[in-house]
Amino acid sequence: MLTHSQARLLARLAEFGDHLETAWDVPRELSLPGLAESLGLVRSALHQPLSELENQGLISTRTAHVIGGGSRKRTVVHISKKGRVLIDKETPTSRTTSSGIIGPAPDPTEVHGRLSEIKQLSEAISNGKSVILSGLPGIGKSTLARALASHLGSLRWKIRWANCSVNTDVKAIGNMWLGNSAPSSPEAIVESTRVKKTLLVLDEVQELHPRHSSSISNLISKASSSICSVLLVVRAPNPLDLDGEFVEIRLQGLDLESAKLLFSEDIDNDTATVVSESLGGHPLAIRLWSPDEGVPEKSEAVLRYVEKTVIKRLSEDGTCSLDELSLSPLPLHVEEMASDAGINELDDSAILKWSNGLTEPHHLVRNVRRASWDDQKTSRLHKDAAMTWSLLEGHRARKLEAHHRSMSGKEEDIQWIESNIQQIALSDSASAAVVLENALESKESQILREEAATIALDRGERIEAGIHIEKINEVLPRKIFESRLARLNGNQTLAEKLEAEVITLSEPSQRAKMEVSSIIRRFDDRLPGRLGNSESDKILRIISQVDLGAISNDERESATLSLELVKYSIALSDSNIQEASKSRAEIESRLALDDNFLEILDLKARLSSRVNGASSNSSISWSKDFISSLDEPVTRILAIHSTLEAVGKEFPNWLIEAHRESCGYPLREDVPSLRRLSAHRWYWRGVLDPVNRMSHWTEAISRFRAAECINAANQLVTKMAKGS
Repeated sequence: MLTHSQARLLARLAEFGDHLETAWDVPRELSLPGLAESLGLVRSALHQPLSELENQGLISTRTAHVIGGGSRKRTVVHISKKGRVLIDKETPTSRTTSSGIIGPAPDPTEVHGRLSEIKQLSEAISNGKSVILSGLPGIGKSTLARALASHLGSLRWKIRWANCSVNTDVKAIGNMWLGNSAPSSPEAIVESTRVKKTLLVLDEVQELHPRHSSSISNLISKASSSICSVLLVVRAPNPLDLDGEFVEIRLQGLDLESAKLLFSEDIDNDTATVVSESLGGHPLAIRLWSPDEGVPEKSEAVLRYVEKTVIKRLSEDGTCSLDELSLSPLPLHVEEMASDAGINELDDSAILKWSNGLTEPHHLVRNVRRASWDDQKTSRLHKDAAMTWSLLEGHRARKLEAHHRSMSGKEEDIQWIESNIQQIALSDSASAAVVLENALESKESQILREEAATIALDRGERIEAGIHIEKINEVLPRKIFESRLARLNGNQTLAEKLEAEVITLSEPSQRAKMEVSSIIRRFDDRLPGRLGNSESDKILRIISQVDLGAISNDERESATLSLELVKYSIALSDSNIQEASKSRAEIESRLALDDNFLEILDLKARLSSRVNGASSNSSISWSKDFISSLDEPVTRILAIHSTLEAVGKEFPNWLIEAHRESCGYPLREDVPSLRRLSAHRWYWRGVLDPVNRMSHWTEAISRFRAAECINAANQLVTKMAKGS
């Protein structure tokens, strides 16, 4: 007959296939630290039951490489065939059920002594309440939230889970809750999740950077007022400024009897009692305790215990690895670390937590370690980390290098950020925004201030943009930013006034480029459909007044090409074949003969001839072949949108599928034309998916505004109000 501990271990081991018994690499869950973590026990609690199971031939142990755990081999455990037969007899029901969780929720672990808290949370959420779950680091907030998610999942709730880090923004949360290609505006995200019996979880809220906390506060406030419930898991103080009603529950330590369940069976009751009481029933602190170090002082606070006992007992290698992990803003792959020699020691000491092959210290330990450094040491550590990441390739390496440089406070690192921030923003604008905030807090730089304003405007963040614009000293750049901000705020009159002032103050070459950009934006600022005659005439009149003589030859060619493309589109819209032919000839003279864009022009020309609002079947068939031949994503999206506009109200399945596939391609935020293209893509998503139209068009409106297309946004607002 198996004891309770033995049965739990066998049941856990039986979840893994027997093919792993001879595998070179095995999951960390089969290592001793992984088993202890998943069962919610101290490491020493495994020794006796594992020994007994091995003596009975129910398990075997060996050394193997643990996936993501560094180069050194570790002891791993496998269930034997005899063990599988026995555990199947004792627990014949299936041990695997669908979790019903969307997003990066942690693996479930066994929970001790939290039944009353699960019941309290479940009742509040089932009654439509939103909850803030707070408590000390390591007290078990995330573990409890995960157990609650499993409980609600068994009641047919849908759980959407998101984790926070220093670079998390609203868009990242939307992607975790809804999957990739999710909307990025709070309104659209909430609309997409507005389903009964849905719980939105946001874990590790205290990790958010102030740069993104305002917009996330807006998201959570809107979500909590919908028919969904929200669960915020946070260590006080809560960085979010929330509207609406939240039930606040502060998690305390485990009661004495539950805390004693974490210990090894060979720890006597008196020792388990005294240690539990000394550490206040704090589950992580108990797991960090080692029988070799005696009983903690009863008056000793958990933080002091971690500092004076847990960290102090580490070797030099362990301390070095802990420092590197504690300094990092994100969990790391062991292979990325400059010093991984102490990883096994940290893991054996229950200091690390793991997810998807990435590791970081438990935040209780990390925070204590960070607090032990003075400013000089912190700066030096960030400087050393920046140098380490500078030797590695890839977007992730540049992002982490930039973070460490922004935190070092060194003049040369500020200069590096000035030169490289645009590259960082291309791959991750949320991260770039945080880097700029950190750097500007260390040292004022007008270059960085303008970059911060640009990123905020490109992301459609009005409040953040305004804060940075106010601190820009030069008149001309400030007016340019103020014009963009006015357009973002929907104040077209002020935007045009400021833009006119900028054009007057600018050098002739800059003036011409701004006029061309203004014309293109004006032409694009509308929903799909024919441009009105009066607006067409006005745009053509403005084009005729542009003087390109002051700009360089290369720039003049590019500007002329852009204007001819506008003229070509207007001519097709007006069915003016003669003017369209003239513009096409001008365009062709500036493009290579094999340029796909010439075929886009031909596609538009074919599709412009319509009967009863739709193009001919032969034109649509030609378009289908053309789209299938395109590999370049932006050109493909343009062709798809042109065809959608031309087919009338009946959309063929192949075109719907082509558009669906195109939605997976990310479009850059820093290019105005691509911001506008992204807005149009969300518009067409709403057209093609009536069930989710409200969410898609809400996102399209947000994107149009971020792209400074006020008219298009207003047109779509009107269209939504009419229910069309």
